[in-house]
Amino acid sequence: MRSLGLDVGDKRIGVAMSDPSGTVASPLTIIEREYDVADIEAIADIISRNDIGQVVVGLPLAADGGEGMQAEKVNRFTKKLQESIAIPVVFRDESFSTDSARKLMLQTKSKKVRRNTRDDAIAAAFILQHFLDENYLAHLQESEIVE
Repeated sequence: MRSLGLDVGDKRIGVAMSDPSGTVASPLTIIEREYDVADIEAIADIISRNDIGQVVVGLPLAADGGEGMQAEKVNRFTKKLQESIAIPVVFRDESFSTDSARKLMLQTKSKKVRRNTRDDAIAAAFILQHFLDENYLAHLQESEIVE
C-alpha cells in the first residue's frame, strides 16, 4: 500500500509518496498554496491517481512537545482534508524535517540547483520515511514476540 506524506506550510505543501510496498519514501511534488479547497482537490487527485492508502501529515510541534500557531493551522487544514477523502490520515512530528532536507540539499546539490529547488517535498519525504520506518520496526518487534 502506498502512503502519501505532506509537509503543510503557509505558502506550499510538500508532497512525498512511498513505493508500493510502503518501504521507501520519495519526494513527489510541491503544491503552491491557493486556498484550502483547491489545495485539497490537488491532494485528492494525487491520492486517486496513485492508489494511496493513507496520508501522513507532518505536525510542527514546539520544543516542549506542545502545539503552537502553525500546528493549529495544520490541524485545521487536515480536518478539512479528512472530510474530503476516504482514507486514514495520521500525524507525525515534523520537527527538524525541513532542517534535514536543507542539509541534504547542501550535501548533494550544486549551488545553482539549490537556489532553484524548494525543500518542501524533501521535508515531506523525511516525515513519511520516519513514519514508514516506525511501522517497519513495530512490525519486526511484533514478529519477534509471536515467534
